Amino acid sequence: MAKLKDILYGVKLKTISGNRDREINGLTFDSRKVRLGDLFIAIRGLNSDGHDHLEQAVAKGAVALLIERKSCRNFSDDIAVIETDNCAKELGVIAGNFYDHPSKKLKLIGITGTNGKTTSATLLHSLFSALGYQVGLLSTVENIIGKTIIPSNFTTPDVITINELLVEMIAKGCQYVFMEVSSHALVQERTSGLFFSGGIFTNLSHDHLDYHQSFDEYIKAKKILFDRLNEDAFALINADDKRGKIMVQNTKSRVYKYGMKGYGDFTAKLINNTFQGLELEISGQNIWFQLIGSFNAYNLLTAYAVATILGEEAQEVLIQLSQSSSARGRFEYVSNDHNIMAIVDYAHTPDALSNVLSTIDSLRTKNEHLITVVGCGGNRDQEKRPKMACIAASYSDKVILTSDNPRFESPEIILDDMMKGISPIYHKKVMRVTDRREAIRVACNLAGKTDVILVAGKGHEEYQDIQGEKVHFDDKEILIEMLKKS
Repeated sequence: MAKLKDILYGVKLKTISGNRDREINGLTFDSRKVRLGDLFIAIRGLNSDGHDHLEQAVAKGAVALLIERKSCRNFSDDIAVIETDNCAKELGVIAGNFYDHPSKKLKLIGITGTNGKTTSATLLHSLFSALGYQVGLLSTVENIIGKTIIPSNFTTPDVITINELLVEMIAKGCQYVFMEVSSHALVQERTSGLFFSGGIFTNLSHDHLDYHQSFDEYIKAKKILFDRLNEDAFALINADDKRGKIMVQNTKSRVYKYGMKGYGDFTAKLINNTFQGLELEISGQNIWFQLIGSFNAYNLLTAYAVATILGEEAQEVLIQLSQSSSARGRFEYVSNDHNIMAIVDYAHTPDALSNVLSTIDSLRTKNEHLITVVGCGGNRDQEKRPKMACIAASYSDKVILTSDNPRFESPEIILDDMMKGISPIYHKKVMRVTDRREAIRVACNLAGKTDVILVAGKGHEEYQDIQGEKVHFDDKEILIEMLKKS
């Protein structure tokens, strides 16, 4: 148990009333999960407000409340009521105090950017594990503590969960943790109070503008990670992305740059790019890697740069990276008996889809057909829908537009939006098949030997989000099934 006055150290308080000497069992911002002795934090969300559940939290055993506005409700003097300006931000400080700052006891490396976060984090986790360290991973695909896999529901968990996971990682002997940091998490203060040993910027392109409202706000959100790094930390930015310099304008950390265009502290040159892998020149050495595509050259260079900055021997790093494979659902090849190049990829932004399709196009002989199955999510950025359809049509011989995660939107309306990006010259090559399972079946039936099928958008996800219900759906699983039947 922790004393309330101890866990409030460093919190910007406006007022505090009631029993300020209370002992706290735990922290929560969900009134349904309150236990006797908890501190309840009233977080304002997109669809709910914790201030509407204060009485419910007290009734379930909360002994202290953190709020943003004075409440007209009357609570007994036994309940500590603490007022602050930003509950979400101060929750990070409180969580750090409550869990005794686990992020200070290991090296926590945060990775942000539109694309490449998951692959870079996964590569770093595999690399440092191969180098003999106990390593943690917090990613979109999964959370890993040592060798224990914990399913992941968010790119970046809430700050209480992060601290709990870090405590468990320390108990298991983890020395490094590699963590994806989303723009939503940064704006929502889910990383507040964490001490990062390093921050990595991969790239920035069109995404999440439904949430951030403008590209400038999206940039500001990503920049938060670097603004909060201290003097002992490092910042590693992609020198080939013009927004890299913006990320580190106000950082106190040491800044390093990496790139493929000949300038930076860490550079690489693409020598060979095939469906079997990549050959890169790094530090004057030609190394063959199992990953495919020029975008993965950046991910490999990121991992190499981070390991070098952290003091690992360059030659050993390159040897271990040459044996690494990509993250699940990232340019993942699906084997089959038909000699069809079937690929599942998480590409769900215009830039990511363009990267994957341009890579495939550069590796084709043009004697085979490229068939792309793609959709767009519902209740998300509508502007990218016609752009993604246009990109798919410009690279592919056949495009099947289908449902992704429609959420609470009509799949047909989403497809109507996508069709707006299809030029009349491409109409003959585009089909609409709303049912995603049927769309994958059609793609498999259209494909002949040596043809290429790309199923884009969902990658590692094992569900479709339809009207608030997550229904089991796995692109790779369906693709394997349909290839056997075709």
